Amino acid sequence: MRNAPTINSFAFARMPEIHFGAGMLVKLPALIGGRGKRILLVTGSWSFRRSAHYERLMAALGEAGITSFQVSVSGEPSPAFVDETVARYRAENVDWVVSIGGGSAVDAGKAISAMLPSGDSVVEYLECKDTKKHDGRKVPFIAIPTSSGTGAEATKNAVLSDVGRAGYKSSLRHDRFVPDIALVDPELTLSCPPDVTAACGMDALTQLLESCVSTKASPMSDALALSGLEHVAAGLLPSVENGAADIEARSHMAYGALLSGITLANAGLGVVHGYAGPLGGFHPVPHGVVCGTLIGEATRVTIEELFKDADKNRVALRKYARAGSILACKHPVSVEHDCDLLVRTLSDWIARTGIPRLGHYGLREADFAAILDKTNGKNSPATLSREQMAAILKARL
Repeated sequence: MRNAPTINSFAFARMPEIHFGAGMLVKLPALIGGRGKRILLVTGSWSFRRSAHYERLMAALGEAGITSFQVSVSGEPSPAFVDETVARYRAENVDWVVSIGGGSAVDAGKAISAMLPSGDSVVEYLECKDTKKHDGRKVPFIAIPTSSGTGAEATKNAVLSDVGRAGYKSSLRHDRFVPDIALVDPELTLSCPPDVTAACGMDALTQLLESCVSTKASPMSDALALSGLEHVAAGLLPSVENGAADIEARSHMAYGALLSGITLANAGLGVVHGYAGPLGGFHPVPHGVVCGTLIGEATRVTIEELFKDADKNRVALRKYARAGSILACKHPVSVEHDCDLLVRTLSDWIARTGIPRLGHYGLREADFAAILDKTNGKNSPATLSREQMAAILKARL
């Protein structure tokens, strides 16, 4: 009998009904029409609404007799935005909330759909407040991403931000908040500009890598994470460098991002996402930039720590090595060689995609203490010291 790794007990979360493929947006009226005629459409600040896709969709919804109320979110959604939108549209008794946009629009729509039934303030249900437990009731929700990054179209949490010195970034979370339908149309990402494409793509990459090496990983999440990394390897750089004309590359990234949402929902994340909440709460640093700028150095330091007891940490090191050969599109050589290859590949991609350093957003070394006080390693395979965590930030200042 062939040797195989031991399979420990695990659970796998529910997923949305998934519709994937170029041109898939045309299915939206039919998906809505059989189950209601009134929708609240949540979009990003401007890009989708200025596109031909928007004009065609509005015409198709009108022909199907579907009434749409519309709201747009600028930047990462705040609790105040969610509360204001719920108060404004609760009396309209919409049958669906539909988000079309990046991760921020999807998170906003997810939170709005969850709060419409009760009309309560979302703040009371955030993990950082934990004042009330949500019962899971929501208005049915459809997520349609226009960027390839967060994978929010497949997760059960909505991330909300209140930026400032006393700020926070926290999740509204419930198993029932997974979107009812995820409609993933890579054509909608063609107009995503290179800097946003890069940050979103590095977020997806980070989620796939961190969920793969997570202490909560399972054989199912590993299989999806590794598949996602293969698609990111094929799609990220071409999407950044020639994204407006390369639907194949965009399709690879849309699929990789979708898988990253599924894997993070089931295996959790690691140290880079441990930084993301505090950083995003204290400073207006886009989430994808936090991931993209820190993933290389955080991976290097984590691997270095794991090699201090390579035998004990051999499973995680083998996963890092596998990721290295996948992203670099090279045949495996050895665990040590391929782990080094991973670090070098990440460094190269960060440079080629032009991911900014943290200092670009006004972060200073004097800010580290407040950030580190709220940072944790989540499900990272290595426990890093506060000094190591500070050194990671300093390397990308």
